[in-house]
Amino acid sequence: MLSVFYSLIPVILTILLGFWLKRLSLFSDETWRGFENLCYFVLFPTLLVKTLATAKIGTGEVLLFSSVILFAIGAMSLLMLVLYPILKNGFSVTPQQYTSLFQGATRWHGFIALSIVGFLYGDEGVAYMAITMAVIIPPLNIINVSLLALLTDKEVSGLDVVKKLIANPFILACAIGAFLNLSGIGLPVPFYSVFDILGGGALGLGLLAVGAGLHLGMIRDHKVLVGFGSAIRLLGMPLFMFLGAWLFDIEGIGRTVAVIAGAVPTASTAYVLARQMGGDAPLMANLITVQILAAVITLPGMIWLAGF
Repeated sequence: MLSVFYSLIPVILTILLGFWLKRLSLFSDETWRGFENLCYFVLFPTLLVKTLATAKIGTGEVLLFSSVILFAIGAMSLLMLVLYPILKNGFSVTPQQYTSLFQGATRWHGFIALSIVGFLYGDEGVAYMAITMAVIIPPLNIINVSLLALLTDKEVSGLDVVKKLIANPFILACAIGAFLNLSGIGLPVPFYSVFDILGGGALGLGLLAVGAGLHLGMIRDHKVLVGFGSAIRLLGMPLFMFLGAWLFDIEGIGRTVAVIAGAVPTASTAYVLARQMGGDAPLMANLITVQILAAVITLPGMIWLAGF
């Protein structure tokens, strides 16, 4: 357990450094948004292309691993739908608050997940995480956008959702990397070197951006809902990943990567989606911040359990 925690110390310290740098006002808010965009549109996609293009994972294992991810997503989504009447009638949760709780429970922070796996397991771990992204991003976007449209009366067409998925740089990167791998083209040495340099910058800068996005002054609001939303994400989702891994007989690094994907905090982009589509954006911001802080405690435990 201690060895797992120690291995995560660089991740934690890098996030704290980002938080500290933001408070020093060395960079403007616009610059930090530029860093986030650089990670989202350039650095992480190049890391995914490089890793997938050169990955050596059997097709059968990919299918089983993907089944674990989809099982966990489906189980958590179903659980949240079952809990909606209870939250609405018993705790006076509004539809807007519920959509933020749903996002907080189902969506995941790709920057943190990729960085942790990259630090702990190198290219092999990143390859599994790339598969996770290819599997997890489309259904989560469809489910959450549809739920927000249904409960907040925001009109969103199926074409809008398709456009959102096609334009997602992580999806595009996974598709390109998979094509290069399956076609046998691979990644020629000059391109590999360029992608390796750019991808190497993704892990550190991504974590700095996560730290800069923390808003500690807001965590006192919505205490009960934030506590519930954090627990069901950081404890419930990895447990569904464990169950899926047991059902589909996935062990070793595949199981650990799946658990990490389930145990990381919710996506920072969930706040943007909540704001754009009429969800409870302040509650979403609180959930993101508290989950990141709480994951410092819960993540090492989940990774340790996954190693058995």
